[in-house]
Amino acid sequence: MYVVQIASECAPVIKAGGLGDVVYGLSRELENRGNCVELILPMYDCMRYDHIWGLHEAYKDLGVPWYGGEIKCDVFCGWVHGRLCFFIQSKSQDQFFDRGYVYGGEDDPMRFAFFSKAAMEFLLKSNKRPDIIHCHDWQTGLIPVMLYEMYQYHGMERQRVCYTIHNFRHQGNCGNEILEATGLNRPDYYFHYDRLRDNFNPFALNLMKGGIVYANYINTVSPHHAWEARFTDVGYGLGHTLEIHQSKFSGILNGIDYKLWNPKLDELIPFEYDVDSLTDKAKNTKALRERLFLQDADKPVIAYIGRLDQQKGVHLVHHAIYYALQHNAQFVLLGSGTSAEVNNRFLHEKYFLNDNPDVHLEIGFNEELAHLIYSGANMIVVPSNFEPCGLTQLISLKYGTVPIVRGVGGLLSTVFDRDHDPDHAPEKRNGYVFYQMDNHALESAMERAIGLYYDYPKEFEQLVQQGMECDYSWKNAGAQYLNIYDSIRYQYS
Repeated sequence: MYVVQIASECAPVIKAGGLGDVVYGLSRELENRGNCVELILPMYDCMRYDHIWGLHEAYKDLGVPWYGGEIKCDVFCGWVHGRLCFFIQSKSQDQFFDRGYVYGGEDDPMRFAFFSKAAMEFLLKSNKRPDIIHCHDWQTGLIPVMLYEMYQYHGMERQRVCYTIHNFRHQGNCGNEILEATGLNRPDYYFHYDRLRDNFNPFALNLMKGGIVYANYINTVSPHHAWEARFTDVGYGLGHTLEIHQSKFSGILNGIDYKLWNPKLDELIPFEYDVDSLTDKAKNTKALRERLFLQDADKPVIAYIGRLDQQKGVHLVHHAIYYALQHNAQFVLLGSGTSAEVNNRFLHEKYFLNDNPDVHLEIGFNEELAHLIYSGANMIVVPSNFEPCGLTQLISLKYGTVPIVRGVGGLLSTVFDRDHDPDHAPEKRNGYVFYQMDNHALESAMERAIGLYYDYPKEFEQLVQQGMECDYSWKNAGAQYLNIYDSIRYQYS
């Protein structure tokens, strides 16, 4: 099968969040299964060009219709760790992708509308006719709209679209200038509730909603999050649209790359190990303490790795630090605030706790240190407010670090409470789960985890081993996506 992925990120060359990891990991899995996969990406000036091999010009002066005129683009081609990628470079004076950032511009809807238009023009004019166009999040929500309202009448009538939503919080709200720019025009038509009109603002278009309405299939990144998106406020106002299109909507759990995240192969940790050599994990714990100047003591190390913001339950992260210190545990944090207020709050905590030998707060991000923390910590807290899939808990399981998570989204689909999970046999359970967003709920889970570590060390080790034996590779997700591709491949509009 011939699949083209169109996205705003692909790790490691463009990575602002988990989307980049998913686009790369899924693409590689699909190729490993014998499919032809190509990726189309914006050519940002801030990309990691050192991760691109053989970058060269593939299509010069691609004319992209825009506002009744035309903007020229050059399309470059190169390989990102084995994946064939096409990068669209705009020659517009708007400098859509030459701003030193991936996201954050006030005109982001216009920037990515242009990218979507350029991607479709590139497919059309280079005569690429994939079986499946797989696009991601609001940034590419216009692609199925343009395909079925415009490009199918110009030789692309057989292409089918799978649309994956990684985060419902950001939906690409904009005005009718997008219609004029892309040539869709007809505001009376697209401002209809059944098409692109935002569900709550009659004067705004919603690009994510457009993707849902027009795509042949839509999915989000875990089964439980698919349920949440339809029936709770986690859908951020799109629940009714998903209800209308429920027959083509589901959740597919993300995988992780076990070549990158595998303690048996990890060159970024001092001692490699697997489920049969946990004594070497203990050596990494010692190395972690030495690296961060923690005292060498017989205490569990509890960690947090990730962004510090409301989505991640930042108030519970703060509480977890002090609960751990009060209950004979050490705590390590690696992350940065998405706002100056949150960042400053944790910098204050860092200075306040600076002389405490049982805690280290690293404000920022360091890939090498992240690997060391995963390998050296005994437990990790993931107290998210909402979590479409989550990679932290999947990585921690592979590294034998027991996850303590809030029961939402992908966390509930992957972590099964040791004491209270009715759907999994004791030998399949792998962590601790709590449900409320208050301190007491978090404390109940941390208390059980710390208690097991001290009082029943053999049973704690058994829990570690059960987590390491879980398979959250891309193998299962790849098979599910291929089933979806097959199901929509011969649909006709």
